[in-house]
Amino acid sequence: MSAAWLRSRRNRSLPLSNPPFVLAHLSDPHVPSRLAASARTLMNKRIFGYLSWQLRRRRVHRAHVLEALGQDLASEHPGHVVITGDIVNISLPSEFKAARRWLEGLGPPERVTVVPGNHDAYVAVPWQRSLAHWGPYMTGDGDAGTPSPDRFPFVRRRGPVAIIGLSTAEPTAPGLASGRLGAEQLERLAECLQRLGGEGCFRAVLIHHPPQPTPSPRRKQLADGPALRALIAGYGAELILHGHDHRFRAAELAGPSGAVPVFGVPSASALAGNGRPASQYHLFEISRQPGGWAVTLRCRRFDKLAGRFFEADGRQLELPRPGWLAAAALT
Repeated sequence: MSAAWLRSRRNRSLPLSNPPFVLAHLSDPHVPSRLAASARTLMNKRIFGYLSWQLRRRRVHRAHVLEALGQDLASEHPGHVVITGDIVNISLPSEFKAARRWLEGLGPPERVTVVPGNHDAYVAVPWQRSLAHWGPYMTGDGDAGTPSPDRFPFVRRRGPVAIIGLSTAEPTAPGLASGRLGAEQLERLAECLQRLGGEGCFRAVLIHHPPQPTPSPRRKQLADGPALRALIAGYGAELILHGHDHRFRAAELAGPSGAVPVFGVPSASALAGNGRPASQYHLFEISRQPGGWAVTLRCRRFDKLAGRFFEADGRQLELPRPGWLAAAALT
């Protein structure tokens, strides 16, 4: 087993968490579908995604991989599961319904949290015919009424963890896969981080697009990434989880008392090939200690020949000491 240890700010006012709270992170399942659609429905950006799916992506994102992931995840008994977007492919209304069934197979809304990605807003689709199908999985504790687009960020408290869900999903022109939070969401996020930090919570921020600059082209990045990074520098967080790149990413952002760890995860449904990593998901075992937080990161990766997931590598880190990425990878 690989371990990663994180020390956060001292907090003795809340009880110790023992055994640890296990937070599972997966992303970009691109739930396989026939993408049955009329020619009229495809007469927009969807035609490019449809052709990409038929010619290439349907051979990459496989239903049997997602099924194996679900079985392995269930055997690990996490306290909560978070999914950082790109659940569908070209935002067909039928896809959102099928994805809801897949989510229900993972667990009820109180045990699973979702934030949307760019493929979940591939084109403009009315809320009630799209993301509303996942509304119970994107609703904060105490939120009343019907979930709506302006509910982001939402907050869910699970054990010692405060899960903060963001949306970077917005329809874009053909050739673009960028995302945006917007000024209002950033303003609400600042309030959430400040309040939850004052309460001594372990703040886990969910976002689809990586908050840090990546090797990806600008057309695929978070447009207001600099504003988000400035906000984290001012208010901090204990952990930021993202998807989008279909790669394992380990990075850091500046926080008010040291580096804030950022992790990305490969696609949940992908077969390895042509430089593409196999499906992987992460387990973060989080416990409160007298001096702060202890976190163990475990990676579970799909083996094509065995048809199942196995324990892979992790990283060792310490916070708030800067430069934790210099620590050696463990296998």
